[in-house]
Amino acid sequence: KVWADIPAPKRGEIVRQIGDALRQKIKVLGSLVSLEMGKIFVEGVGEVQEYVDVCDYAVGLSRMIGGPILPSESKYVKGAPTTSLVSVAVTKIIAKVLEDNKLPGAICALVCGGADIGTAMARDERMDLLSFTGSTKVGKQVALTVQERFGRSLLELGGNNAIIVFEDADLNLVIPSALFAAVGTAGQRCTTARRLFLHESIHDEVVAKLAKAYAQVRIGDPWDSDTLYGPLHTKEAVKMFLDAVEQAKQQGGSVVCGGKVINRPGNYVEPTIVTGLPHNAPIVHTETFAPILYVLKFKEEEEVFAWNNEVKQGLSSSIFTKDLGRIFRWLGPKGSDCGIVNVNIPTSGAEIGGAFGGEKHTGGGRESGSDSWKLYMRRSTCTINYSKDLPLAQGIKFQ
Repeated sequence: KVWADIPAPKRGEIVRQIGDALRQKIKVLGSLVSLEMGKIFVEGVGEVQEYVDVCDYAVGLSRMIGGPILPSESKYVKGAPTTSLVSVAVTKIIAKVLEDNKLPGAICALVCGGADIGTAMARDERMDLLSFTGSTKVGKQVALTVQERFGRSLLELGGNNAIIVFEDADLNLVIPSALFAAVGTAGQRCTTARRLFLHESIHDEVVAKLAKAYAQVRIGDPWDSDTLYGPLHTKEAVKMFLDAVEQAKQQGGSVVCGGKVINRPGNYVEPTIVTGLPHNAPIVHTETFAPILYVLKFKEEEEVFAWNNEVKQGLSSSIFTKDLGRIFRWLGPKGSDCGIVNVNIPTSGAEIGGAFGGEKHTGGGRESGSDSWKLYMRRSTCTINYSKDLPLAQGIKFQ
């Protein structure tokens, strides 16, 4: 309550100081992120840099929070109705181990007058808004629990993200993009590319080039500046990886590269490419939080757009093409049904200015960027009559 009473620009000033403090310790904090999560050092620093960037974004936002003033039907109610946006009492944040992308949401909540209070129970009616990042299974339980008390939830859940490569794509962009999206963070990002759709005319060429790139990935200690690929986070994750590879084989897939545990201390597995599966194979429709990329053939634009959308999650998606018509169809109502719809860039690495989140079983939430700050506010429509008459809407006269 005290925090909500502080004027938004002053809240922004405190957030600015948070960002400055992070800037001064960015490499040390990046090392801690790497140590805690197993991310390579440059990704750990990148996580902290994102936090700093969102602080800058939120400082500007703190002086721009406002609602529109609409034309009134009455000459006595000029400048109304007005949309008033006020802070919700408390914002609840639950962050999963591997990703810091809930931190930007926490910062946006702070400048909007909410508070990040940690891990209280979802049933607590003092929580006006509960923001959750994690698995779809747990997110569903959270949403149901919050809805039982008619609370509000903001969910950022799983993703089964696809890259689609057409025959006219620039392969010099495709190979590093697919490599980064599938192998980065050892496949443990919500925006990791898990499906790679290749036009049949370029399938074999791309697979060969991608397998060659996979063989050159430098695997090692996340703190080593030369390392591009670190460990999985738990032994359970290693087991999930092995189970998924085995299921892929049983369902008709062929392991082009990888598929095994690496014989070294830690939870290291080989980055893996699987080909030959049908687009609707059960394992392809399963989000395995591990570095497994399913490469699938397609012939026509219409079918591959449908295949992109047929999984339950709807977080991130990307196409590689030079065809402007196809790009606009991809961005349109018959294109991708995801919250993030990219062209000629990977599925991962979202910029902070865009609203981050996804559709369907990804939860529908937008936790940071664009106008997603409005989710951290309570909206009221305010109509103010400054006359001695009673002007009623729609021209109604009640006398």
